[in-house]
Amino acid sequence: MKILVIHQVPYRKIAYDRGIDHERHQVTYIGHPHRMADLPPGLRCERIVLDAEEDLVAGVRARTSPDDGYEKVLALSEFGLVEACHVRRHLGIDGPGLAQVERVRDKVRMKEALNGSGLRHPRFVPGPVAGRPLPWAGRTVLKPRQGASSEDVTIHETADDALNAYHNLADASDYQLEEHIEGDILHADGLVAAGRIVDLAVSRYVNKPVEYANGLPLGSHQEPVSPAQQTLAEQVVEVLGITEGSIHLEFFETAEGELVFLEVANRVGGAGIVPMHERHTGVHLPSHEIAVRLGLERPPVQPPSGRYHGWLAFPGHHLPPGSVRRTDLPAWVGAHPCVDRIHVLAPDQETPRHITYQEWEVPVFIEASHTDAKALRHFLETCARVVSVTTPHAAGADIEEAA
Repeated sequence: MKILVIHQVPYRKIAYDRGIDHERHQVTYIGHPHRMADLPPGLRCERIVLDAEEDLVAGVRARTSPDDGYEKVLALSEFGLVEACHVRRHLGIDGPGLAQVERVRDKVRMKEALNGSGLRHPRFVPGPVAGRPLPWAGRTVLKPRQGASSEDVTIHETADDALNAYHNLADASDYQLEEHIEGDILHADGLVAAGRIVDLAVSRYVNKPVEYANGLPLGSHQEPVSPAQQTLAEQVVEVLGITEGSIHLEFFETAEGELVFLEVANRVGGAGIVPMHERHTGVHLPSHEIAVRLGLERPPVQPPSGRYHGWLAFPGHHLPPGSVRRTDLPAWVGAHPCVDRIHVLAPDQETPRHITYQEWEVPVFIEASHTDAKALRHFLETCARVVSVTTPHAAGADIEEAA
């Protein structure tokens, strides 16, 4: 099979060689220089490097044609799903259409599709009508329609405050407003084949993604999948018409135990989700997704660990550029029986200015597990309080950036 891979996710996160036999298939990777540089040197493949600032779709179109004989286009990044639709059309290859992809990419489209399904989701407005108040009055979320990692998401105490912020945006057409839901946030990660969920694990966040964007640590840990959670995931997949690939579904659990849809992506989750999922279930999501999307036999499932797994990341994107970091990691944390591995960024290594959950880019990243999900949660919540990353204040005092 001749396969074109739009390479946007770090290779070490996907491990394409676990899902594609590069000796058997003709594989071409195409992407921007910074990403293409992380392909293993000895990997048997063709490499097409775009210019650093080149538009992805235009670059692919300029360097490929239907005569090249590509049979499949593989795009595993959330930021490449729409682009892959245009590339497939250019190459004459069948695949998900633009309307289908937008239902798992655009937060307005996905909630519009859920209307009438019986699945509760936050009330929302794609764009307010001039002179009219929002249909709710309390806390309100203003966020990009196609964003990720809670970047540029803001929470406002009243609907009027959110409206004022909306009207002050440079390009408000890319944003939406939705009511704030009180409760824990959970994520369900799994695999869909032929429109059916064939693998699923559920995790509960420690802190919230929007808090991580603002400088607090973020983590999650797995817990037993309840019938209600399984049903929610199955209904979302059915209503949104997700037919194949990985899913990363986020939803609320209110104090009354009600599950409320937040959003879903048709790709693997970030941070430690892929390795934690594999340890817990035995399924390496990226390679299984590749097999499903290419019509190949899925890899063997490895023996599950029998434990619940979790991760905790301490951000660095908000730290002052060039500042000296001080990491306070109590010795007992590293010696705790829950700990599987702790990654600590070298003191001289700068943290990226963008939001990232990669364990090799954040100041501290903890991997942990336990046979009891509640015990694991207690450990991660404690770590979120006692581990800290600080930087010197301009006046000489220390400011705690994450704790």
